[in-house]
Amino acid sequence: MHHLISPFHKKSGLLLAALVCMLTSTLSAQPLSDAFLEKILLKNPEWFSEILKNPNARGVQIMYTKIDRTRRNEPRFTTYRYNVDKNKYFYPASTVKLPAVLLAFEKLNQLNKPGLDKFTPMYTEAARPEQTAVTADPSAENGLPSVAHYARKVLLVSDNDAFNRLYEFIGQEEFNEKLRKKGYLDTRIRHRLELPMSAENNRYTNPVRFEKNGKVIYQQPLAYADKVETPSSPIRLGKGYVKDGQLVNEPFDFTEKNYFALEDQHKLLKAIFFPETLEPSERFDLKPDDYKFLYRYMSQLPMETSYPENYSEDYNDSYVKFFIFGNSKKRMPRHIRVFNKVGDAYGYLLDNAYIVDFERGIEFMLTAVIDCNENQIYNDDTYAYDSVGFPFMANLGEAIFEYEMNRKKRRRPDLSRYEVEYDK
Repeated sequence: MHHLISPFHKKSGLLLAALVCMLTSTLSAQPLSDAFLEKILLKNPEWFSEILKNPNARGVQIMYTKIDRTRRNEPRFTTYRYNVDKNKYFYPASTVKLPAVLLAFEKLNQLNKPGLDKFTPMYTEAARPEQTAVTADPSAENGLPSVAHYARKVLLVSDNDAFNRLYEFIGQEEFNEKLRKKGYLDTRIRHRLELPMSAENNRYTNPVRFEKNGKVIYQQPLAYADKVETPSSPIRLGKGYVKDGQLVNEPFDFTEKNYFALEDQHKLLKAIFFPETLEPSERFDLKPDDYKFLYRYMSQLPMETSYPENYSEDYNDSYVKFFIFGNSKKRMPRHIRVFNKVGDAYGYLLDNAYIVDFERGIEFMLTAVIDCNENQIYNDDTYAYDSVGFPFMANLGEAIFEYEMNRKKRRRPDLSRYEVEYDK
């Protein structure tokens, strides 16, 4: 039997569908928070009371993943969120350097040319006025630039020029397309770092060649990004910004800046430390030696390396290890290793880390951002990193670490996979 639908019923159905759509949209727009993580923060009011009063005032977002192991040492993840919102923009600063290392390694592997690997000397040329060339690197053991040495500098002390050279090798369009195909849907890489270069000029990337013993193994011409990742609407934040020494009293425009959402950053940790738990399409095409390289230099301290030589003299243990240690000048215990990538720029302070205590059998993943720009003026170098940002990161890392020390686990994890030699 066929039932006729009256115009009234049809209109009611449309109204109901519209209401459901609006409700779903509203719910999805809300920040994601779990009572469990909030409870950990509430346990430490001396550290987090001001943050808990109004997390949005500080732009705080936190993700924590608890890891339990099966009899076969397979990881089981439980992830908690606090105020996580992919639509709430923050500047990702140097955290974008970590996917650059992975994509550069992957590109070399997929080129699959005899004699070409991350240690092959890489020469960057300049094909446009704003571009610069690189033919030597005195900080390298052999005095020559390479993907491996750039990656080492990125991971050890977050070197900006090293990231720029990897960005130029990958290419802007390929950088974004590769990440999108792997499921990083809330990430936009638009520019080099610490260079006054226009959005248009950042679409051009330098010619690159790999050469060994006078023989060119691979050559890549100047590239241009035809497709550009853009936000759905303009992003303008704050009350003003400093330009050429003068205060401009209008919001600062982040529309054409990089973005790397917290969820995407946290997922990247799984791709590095637990690739087998992801779908094949979400993994990076890396070799065992690539993973070993990442584990070494993501956790190595500047004083533990021979190249670049000045790192052991110029940088303290916690230079790029914000969780647990903040900006402490004290020596870090060697049985605790923080495999991470930090960022700090425009008042945003970030850390994205897999943290391990080899003595106690502790492991967890933690990712967080906090806005330390109290006066809402950008580029004035007046940011509360020391008074707000570093203490928050240290306290957050310590609070989660303390919880991990006290929680009961059915099995102690076998973490030998991540134990590496820190020779150079």
